[in-house]
Amino acid sequence: MALYSAAAAVLSGLERGEGGLKSLVYGSGFPHARQLYALVAETLRYGPVLDALLDGAALLRVEKKLPPPLAKVLVYDLLFGKGLKCGGRWKALVRRHRARLQAELARLKVRRGVSRDEDLLQPAPGAGPPATQVPRYVRVNVLKTCVDDVVEFFKRQGYSFLGKAGRWTDFHDNRLYTSGHIILQDKASCLPAFLLSPAAGSHVIDACAAPGNKTSHLAAILKNKGHIFAFDLDTKRLATMNTMLMRAGITSCKLAQQDFLTVDPHDPKYSKVKYILLDPSCSGSGMVARLPLEEAAPSAERLQALAGFQRKVLSHALRFPAVQRLAYSTCSVHREENEDVVHAVLREQGSAFRLVSAFPSWPCRGLATFPGAECCLRASPVDTLTQGFFVAILERCGEEAALPSSLPAGTEENLQQEEGMEPGAAPPKKKRRKKQRVKA
Repeated sequence: MALYSAAAAVLSGLERGEGGLKSLVYGSGFPHARQLYALVAETLRYGPVLDALLDGAALLRVEKKLPPPLAKVLVYDLLFGKGLKCGGRWKALVRRHRARLQAELARLKVRRGVSRDEDLLQPAPGAGPPATQVPRYVRVNVLKTCVDDVVEFFKRQGYSFLGKAGRWTDFHDNRLYTSGHIILQDKASCLPAFLLSPAAGSHVIDACAAPGNKTSHLAAILKNKGHIFAFDLDTKRLATMNTMLMRAGITSCKLAQQDFLTVDPHDPKYSKVKYILLDPSCSGSGMVARLPLEEAAPSAERLQALAGFQRKVLSHALRFPAVQRLAYSTCSVHREENEDVVHAVLREQGSAFRLVSAFPSWPCRGLATFPGAECCLRASPVDTLTQGFFVAILERCGEEAALPSSLPAGTEENLQQEEGMEPGAAPPKKKRRKKQRVKA
């Protein structure tokens, strides 16, 4: 019951405008934040459908003591989710109305001329494909296993290499996830660490680290060598992040509950930091799972406030004397938080830093708002079948810049092969590298 109560509380908080989805989930105190986030996001995604079902079945009129947010969560899991694995007396109450709700769902499909649950999720005009058309990606944790072994286990579970049709599956209880062999991470979210491409043994800063997916990706790229300094202010998010990093077998990371803006760039402990990953707070407008409660465009004032913070933190990151390469990213679709921030900071820096045209074959480039903006990357549900995302790679200019300005040969293909896989199996055993298994 705790899960459903927590989800209902988050929905209520969203309705009252008390915060965004992530902040309310991680501030709830619920021990399994990712599971809670997934349930709330899916309930939001099915929101209009659930409203129609609750109205048609007259559930709230019959059960007057059942709070509407809790009703939505319970009906979502009953009809579209796991099937009410917990819930106590509320579970029994909603199950009494299962036949009526299922009949109303069938009538709704007939009225709309669809046969599948997912087809009820029709996008708004011009909004692109519904969220169900964005694949569920996972990243293989190469610190514990390898892609070939994970793919083989997926195949044994009935998945094809190109994916498995149907609704999203919750993998938070899957042994691959709980053992740290896979990380639930959208492919676009893998771009920052992948494009930063720190060499094994390097010192790296993850400036706004929690909840830690990008941090764990950095550690995998570093092969658990070198050092990662990870900063975040939120105690609960850091605790969740620490659990995830331990599960993933990461030993090269030092967490600090600290505002990155208060970190002294000239502190000797950061004298070897050549790489910085900066994914600051943003509007989250690229997250396709967010439905009516969070889809309203942020006000101009809100965007300017966010952009001001983002410019400040990006400028601060470039003050670290040894930094050679920096990845700036957001999950926003707004130019104010993306191209405009990068352009403003580049002008401020003069000739000290430049944009790198990384991953040239990526189909979506930055908006043409200033010369060189095409070096930046964008991602979207329509064009790349991912969440909405933005990435820019900045590199120090001059003779002191000793790092490559483009990715090594073959790494673009490796992203397609290694970052987006459809999961569903038991933990694979770690094997030797593929080149060591080649038979004569």
